Amino acid sequence: MRVIIQPRDGIEPLLEAINQAQQSVEIIIYRLDRLEIEQALVAAAARGLHVHALITHTNKEDLKEIKKLEKRLAERNVQVTRTAEDLVRYHSKVMIIDRRELFLLTFNFTFLDIHHSRSFGVVAQDPVLVDEALRLFEADVERRKLPPELPHFVVSPLNAREKLSEYILGAQKQLLIYDSKLSDAQMIKHLENRAKAGVDIKVIGAMDKRVKGVKVKKLPLFRLHVQAIIRDGKEVFFGSQSLRKVELDHRREVGLITDDAEAVNSFFLMFELDWGDLID
Repeated sequence: MRVIIQPRDGIEPLLEAINQAQQSVEIIIYRLDRLEIEQALVAAAARGLHVHALITHTNKEDLKEIKKLEKRLAERNVQVTRTAEDLVRYHSKVMIIDRRELFLLTFNFTFLDIHHSRSFGVVAQDPVLVDEALRLFEADVERRKLPPELPHFVVSPLNAREKLSEYILGAQKQLLIYDSKLSDAQMIKHLENRAKAGVDIKVIGAMDKRVKGVKVKKLPLFRLHVQAIIRDGKEVFFGSQSLRKVELDHRREVGLITDDAEAVNSFFLMFELDWGDLID
């Protein structure tokens, strides 16, 4: 796995992937204001690639701009599909290149998220992960029930609460958490449980409730737009969902739990750097 760290890496990894695609680009868009990415998608379609954009239509505050984006893309041979309206939001951030390479991101395709926010993404070529992401993409495109078995992905509202509960309660030594909106009562109770068991817990972001043994600090240098949990230095969860009730139970969010050494090490080192730079 290769880790994208924002704002360090910018849009170049995304543009490079789209520009080098040979067969297809499948992308889920919640917000997009980087013209370079839009132009790269249009250019890929002009090269004869199958470019399919699944666009969130429940993003009411941006709906006017979303409709304009849909029109521009459709007029330039990009296949455009709107998400269903059964959930509060479809908020996942996914791009699949040539059905061989998966980009799973915590940031939108926007100037604010990419250039002024701490955020992450992972690039994976594992066929199992790519196939699973494709199944999710196709299910949401066709507005049908999601696949029943998703062993690798954390998907709201399908399995996120169960998987993240197990993940947090399984911590033995340490939990390092990025989350600006940690407010779900059950998840806070899980953290309280682990803190009482002696687990070292640090949160970069904010929690609704103060919990003894849980250290919380804000990130002063960047806007925080990442949800990630490093467990015992051996595994990392990252995704589009915060530990917040609406994002666990009422929105489409997608994350991943992995023990990939490169990914875990990258997340761990960045957390340590961010925590060390913080002020009380």
